[in-house]
Amino acid sequence: MKKISNKLINWIDERYDLTPVRNLLQHKKVPMHRHSVWYYMGGVTLFLFMVQLFTGILLLLYYRPGEDSAFESVRFIVTEVKFGWLIRNVHSWSANLLVFFAFIHMFSVFFSKAYEKPRELTWVTGFIILVFTLAFGFSGYLLPWNELAFFATKVGTDIVGVLPLVGEPLKVLLRGGEDVTGATLSRFFGIHVAILPAIFSFFLALHLIFIQRQGMHEPEKFKNLPEEKKKYIPFFPDFALKDLLLWVVVFNILIFLALYFPWELGNKADAFAPAPKGIRPEWYFMFMFQSLKFLPPHLWFIEGELFGVIAFGLIGLVWMLIPYIKIKNRQNWKYQPLTILGVVAVVFIFIMTILGYIL
Repeated sequence: MKKISNKLINWIDERYDLTPVRNLLQHKKVPMHRHSVWYYMGGVTLFLFMVQLFTGILLLLYYRPGEDSAFESVRFIVTEVKFGWLIRNVHSWSANLLVFFAFIHMFSVFFSKAYEKPRELTWVTGFIILVFTLAFGFSGYLLPWNELAFFATKVGTDIVGVLPLVGEPLKVLLRGGEDVTGATLSRFFGIHVAILPAIFSFFLALHLIFIQRQGMHEPEKFKNLPEEKKKYIPFFPDFALKDLLLWVVVFNILIFLALYFPWELGNKADAFAPAPKGIRPEWYFMFMFQSLKFLPPHLWFIEGELFGVIAFGLIGLVWMLIPYIKIKNRQNWKYQPLTILGVVAVVFIFIMTILGYIL
């Protein structure tokens, strides 16, 4: 077997010159320090995206978009297709874990200041990937065409519609008309399986290229150590094998969740039925949803909901441009202004999410 693999590698090497790949595998090092565990969060996020891609393709073999066929096709998958229920549960849970680890990865990069020069574009592309990950969640939520997804999508697109000038046209574009109908389902299906994967893959490729070119970020304390005290491990095979081991752990957690906490299909969407009580978005949108609920009907001269949507948009833009924002550090402060800002953001998201479920 080894001889066959060596011959295959030599055959490819003669034609495409694998020297750059060998150099990368042989010379890339990963710094080891007490915060090294956060290096693995990006790899877990990438793994969950691959799970999403694989299970999504399998579901696509049986899923039929359409107002009269979407719900029935999903029910067929979970009741008639062998292991179809497992594939759907894995797809649903991996989507949630993908968002969870993407947030962890983003905040770990923020608090370790890995966004600073020369990694500004790595941060920007990572933030864009997070935004498109959320868009995946929003567009995919409607595809089973069940009751909760129908009304949650209606609420979500109504929020888009409050934007000045572009809000109403954008809402009509997303819905394929004035109301959430089968046309909306077709739009969301196309966005979910074609448009978003293409854009996401482009930015993911850029993000990975930037990381490979610049290597792993070294914290300031690690940089200031004498060279003889700095510890590194080879990326391949040492770091790669540890990364793979964590993937196996995450996969086992994913299978456990899929087996013991199945994703309910619910009832088929009915546009003429009253909205069920307790309509909520997915947990990763809950902090925004709950924040909008706390706003008064009017703030100064604009509607409260519009104020909240604009505020979240501006906050997201500022967050994306964090590497280019220069705030003078305070020498007598234990925690610097940007670190405090990050802590406030985490606490705010956590509290608003909890309140969204208990109120």
